[in-house]
Amino acid sequence: MSEPNMTSEIVSLRNENAVLKEELALANQQLAWFRKQIFGRKTEQTSVVMEKEFGVQLSMFGNNEEKSAAKSAETITVPEHKRKKKRTHDEWMNNLPVKEEHHKIDNPVCEICGAEMEELTPEKAYDELIFTPPKYHIRRHIVHKYKCPECGEKPEERDEPCHIIRAPYPHAMIPGSYCSPELLAHIIYEKYAKSVPLHRQEKDFNSKNIPLLKATMSNWVGTAAEKWCLPIVEKMHETLIAGQMIHADETTVQVLHEEGRKPTTTSRMWVYCNGKMNDRSIIIFDYQPTRKGEHASNFLKGFIGYLICDGYDAYNAVEGAKRCGCMTHARRGFIQALPNDQKLHSTSVAAKAVEYFNKIYHEENLLADSSTEYRYKQRLVKVKPLLDEFFAWLENVQVSGKGKLTDAVRYALNERKYLYTFLENGDVPIDNNRAENAIRPFALGRKIGCFQIQQTEPDQVQRCIRSFQLHRRTVLMLRNT
Repeated sequence: MSEPNMTSEIVSLRNENAVLKEELALANQQLAWFRKQIFGRKTEQTSVVMEKEFGVQLSMFGNNEEKSAAKSAETITVPEHKRKKKRTHDEWMNNLPVKEEHHKIDNPVCEICGAEMEELTPEKAYDELIFTPPKYHIRRHIVHKYKCPECGEKPEERDEPCHIIRAPYPHAMIPGSYCSPELLAHIIYEKYAKSVPLHRQEKDFNSKNIPLLKATMSNWVGTAAEKWCLPIVEKMHETLIAGQMIHADETTVQVLHEEGRKPTTTSRMWVYCNGKMNDRSIIIFDYQPTRKGEHASNFLKGFIGYLICDGYDAYNAVEGAKRCGCMTHARRGFIQALPNDQKLHSTSVAAKAVEYFNKIYHEENLLADSSTEYRYKQRLVKVKPLLDEFFAWLENVQVSGKGKLTDAVRYALNERKYLYTFLENGDVPIDNNRAENAIRPFALGRKIGCFQIQQTEPDQVQRCIRSFQLHRRTVLMLRNT
């Protein structure tokens, strides 16, 4: 083989080796991430993801021990804060009814001399919190009827018929069923607030000798969704659109036996909620078969304000809304890119980026209890310079190929203009944690809900899907009916 051919083959092998090394590194990174999702802790707290062997956090801005010692010797002024008083057992126990249980001795006699003993002032030994299991009974409505003794007493002598009246009584909430308001509220609360599927509730009822089928409960839930909860959600929707800001997010959900779609098709559950600064908490779920931006655009039609969301470009379809980025999503990418070996954090780009975010959040948390105007001014003075410094540093970070770090850098740079939007208004939050926390209960019961629909009759599927759209807190209103 000639020397030029050998040289070209060596270059080709080196290029192939470099590609294979990059693919192997990416595969190892993905494997480590999957292992962490299954076996590891999913928290993003800095004290967990960036701790040393003995729990001491590393510093990303210099390792000089003398500088660290000098810095620790400096004094800083911490703004005063009010701490809530810790609640004791006696405080919340005083709000519960007390049933005393006296322990006496009948005809006590002294064991020494045999004389009858006199009773002293009793003393309290201890308190116990008692749980009374639910009890079921039949509430039978008997309607009393009354007739007038004069009117129609002798039909052959009078033209008017006999006058009979009935006592007023509440009609059944679901015609033709034995469902009570208390029972329906319990079923809905168990299913949507505690993620207990109907088939598990069926087993629980059967254990109490009540043969209540899941298909029957599914019909009741659908009726409650359409008849009582949907008007409440529509009113909540009007109030949400009229607000100043809206948090939006979405998650996957699989619906089986849906008409015109394959069982393996992934649908979406969208969530919209108002900000933390409002006096009323509004959280609305909206089921849609796809992730198209038109769904958010149609739901938020007429909204003029700040839309806080993640980096999904479909939210750009919402006309009239000013999009705000999520600082937590930008930080999360660098958290996932942290090296497994914590000894490498001192030279890690991802670790330094996390330190920048931690500084930003530290300044933001100090303004949590401040007024809107003060928070707006302090953000421009303290938070904005940190954000400018972070992006100035990030622009000089060189990344290439595929990997968690590359994705994190590109995501942050793409979201740069949206991450600055919160500086325009003191009430706009720095992240979209409000929506993520709101959708978490649904995500916990996602698979359970999917299995429940799979075991439901086909004609009940659409009613179950409709009930998905209801806010989980509205079911509590049924307890007052």
